[in-house]
Amino acid sequence: MEFKRLAIPDVALIRPKVIGDARGFFMEAFKDAWFREHIADVGFVQDNQSLSALAGTIRGLHYQTAPFGQGKLVRCLQGAIFDVAVDIRPGSPTFGRWVGETLTAEGAEQLWVPEGFAHGFCTLLPDTMVFYKVTNPYSKANDFGVAFDDPEIGIDWPIDLAAAVLSDKDRVQPSLNSLRV
Repeated sequence: MEFKRLAIPDVALIRPKVIGDARGFFMEAFKDAWFREHIADVGFVQDNQSLSALAGTIRGLHYQTAPFGQGKLVRCLQGAIFDVAVDIRPGSPTFGRWVGETLTAEGAEQLWVPEGFAHGFCTLLPDTMVFYKVTNPYSKANDFGVAFDDPEIGIDWPIDLAAAVLSDKDRVQPSLNSLRV
């Protein structure tokens, strides 16, 4: 596996080695010891998967507060997404900044989004399936979000935001300056 740290160094893009031949391909999608040595010394407790039927679907920006803060290892199994992490750690020198990467099923890339970041993605193709490992289980009482279109953050989403497909919850998320962390 290879990795690179992004403009916010706690976030990392991971590229597994894909070995292909006439039959298809093989890859190691996750190795605990490698991940702990090179990316973050964390354990994962839950795997989640979502399917978005329409291109232009935005899910996020979501995060959980302590003691259920979540780190996420995100992978696109089908289709393609633009995956985003926003630093919401109080006192962080990169507070309010975001990084984003395109993840595709063909590329098999993964994005590590550590605890203390709001996470979201938009689908670039129909019938996009996303799989992610998390470091803490879901907790409704600790589940919060940030507006995907907050101008203070200024995410450059690669879709027409006027036509974005959103959940009712994501339509009314608060701005960055009213975060609860």
